Amino acid sequence: MRLSRYFLPVLKETPSEAQIASHRLMLRAGMIKQASAGIYSWLPLGFKVLRKLENIVHEEQVRAGHIPMLMPTLQSADLWRESGRYDDYGEEMLRITDRHERDMLYGPTNEELITDIFRSHVGSYKDLPLTLYHIQWKFRDEIRPRFGVMRGREFFMKDGYNFDLTKEDALHAYNRHLVSYLRTYERMGLQAIPMRADGGPIGGDYTHEFLVLAETGESEVFYDSEITDLRFGERDIDYNNVAQCQEILEEFTSRYARTDETHDEAVFKEIPQERQRSARGIEVGQIFYFGTKYSEPMGATVQGKDGKPVPVHMGSHGIGVSRLVGAIIEASHDDKGIIWPEGVTPFHVGIVNLKQGDSEADSACDALYKSVEALGLEPLYDDRDERAGGKFATMDLIGLPWRITVGPRGLKNGVVELTCRRTGESEELPPEQAIEKIAKIYHVHHGSGMVEPMAKRSFHTWM
Repeated sequence: MRLSRYFLPVLKETPSEAQIASHRLMLRAGMIKQASAGIYSWLPLGFKVLRKLENIVHEEQVRAGHIPMLMPTLQSADLWRESGRYDDYGEEMLRITDRHERDMLYGPTNEELITDIFRSHVGSYKDLPLTLYHIQWKFRDEIRPRFGVMRGREFFMKDGYNFDLTKEDALHAYNRHLVSYLRTYERMGLQAIPMRADGGPIGGDYTHEFLVLAETGESEVFYDSEITDLRFGERDIDYNNVAQCQEILEEFTSRYARTDETHDEAVFKEIPQERQRSARGIEVGQIFYFGTKYSEPMGATVQGKDGKPVPVHMGSHGIGVSRLVGAIIEASHDDKGIIWPEGVTPFHVGIVNLKQGDSEADSACDALYKSVEALGLEPLYDDRDERAGGKFATMDLIGLPWRITVGPRGLKNGVVELTCRRTGESEELPPEQAIEKIAKIYHVHHGSGMVEPMAKRSFHTWM
């Protein structure tokens, strides 16, 4: 993409309504525009990142054996009355009456709808286990929407639902989701810590939230610092292997890590004092096992091996895809702008032409552009007739991980400048070597399907 042809409405001034870094930077970088309170239009740059995150979530869900589908945003109130949640959910539910006086709602979650789908089509234990998921827009009518996409009213979310014959099978589905989430977040360059949490309006005795440490997090969290040393890495996982999934769950949840709702000060004090930590955390996902809470009242049963009807055991598992965009920025930015991890960057490399209109500089930039495309990567070429300082400021603001700067002086010496956004370090290289280095960087990140999480110091900047 050439910047002269792209829609990137960057702002020089920080909007007064933006209170946290991700909201400020998403507005300034032209990623979003508020449509109404807590509801945003996703402009091209923001939409590009959102889609990259969505694709990673899809890939890891399918890898774990889960089946994608799509459910509507509007749901019948009758299903929620059947489960008993219609009146209990509260004012966050947006209730609607259609022209035929039927009660509807804009779905905040989909347990009732997926249970209705299941009971309509699945009747035998032979059809289990089954996990279905979708990624769809949701709505919760927050009384005070704030922090941009971090606490909006409309949000983009992956929610998955497992159906199993026994509690043991359902807990394996729970473990399977935890493992797949660990992979998902690391591919995004994040360390999201699974913490024991409260079931809230969804319910369930087994539940973990995944939290990214950041000063602007809504939740107060308490944890053993050893947990921040854990990495999932490039493990070869068999999601059908019950013992292997259980082992990984124990590895990542055996150390103390809890949100304020479940914090136990007495247990916390048993940790050596030098490892006791408290901080703020941003919730980016949650997994639940809730047994037969929905299947029993809604009649979601299968014929068991003895021919008798058995209510299925269920769980639900969510990832806040749109919220993740804000969380990544909160965890990875500086005073100049965003710093995207390589796995989610909207463009893989920025190309800056210091003297637009100079035939040699133009030709060199065009060649670099084609070479990056030939690698299967996406360049963003700043071909505008602007000052160098303005071009650098734009690139720093939108946060592409790598920048190639081309100017007449360097070309006379046969070199271009390759700059790392995260460290600010630059080196002069012949153009072909700069391309080779970019190729190696993204082969590491995309060839294995994994991205090394950001340096541990990134997560403790706010503590």
